[in-house]
Amino acid sequence: MTPRRLAGIFLVVLLLSACGSEDGSNAPPPAAQEVTLDSVGHYCGMNLVEHSGPKGQIFVNGRESPVWFTTIKQVFAYTLLPEEPKGIRAIYVHDMGKVSNWNQPEAGTWIDARSAFYVIESEFIGGMGAEDALPFGDKAKALDFADKYRGRVVAFNDMPEDYILSHNDAAEGMGSAPAAPHGESSH
Repeated sequence: MTPRRLAGIFLVVLLLSACGSEDGSNAPPPAAQEVTLDSVGHYCGMNLVEHSGPKGQIFVNGRESPVWFTTIKQVFAYTLLPEEPKGIRAIYVHDMGKVSNWNQPEAGTWIDARSAFYVIESEFIGGMGAEDALPFGDKAKALDFADKYRGRVVAFNDMPEDYILSHNDAAEGMGSAPAAPHGESSH
């Protein structure tokens, strides 16, 4: 290979690596933000503090603040729906294995959604009055919850699309059910 050709290849590699850093793709993901009175759900348009249970947030390219979600199913729906942005930088959900208040998970309990384990099809009624997925950072805690409350555990990449996009008619009549199953702290 000639020196001129090697120089050309080096220049192309250098230019391509510079392009990657300009759009922020090489930058570390932003840190999770805490829910405030200004945190409004993307799909429902309501303040997150008005809803019980785990919440979610997604950071997309070109936006400094996260897109907020009142349920975990909504987090997954956002990633699946073709009309939503696909330049996702980070996804965070509450780790329900670390919270003491199931109605309003406290600060510092966010985890990377892609590394969480989710209990689905359980007795848990989420913030929108329907059965919702429950994220756990510890698989053993997720399996324990699923054992107690009739659910099953899936990883982020194994979340069934039909579960996320299904409408749960049975749960609509259970809107008054407690957010935390019996035996779980809800204070």
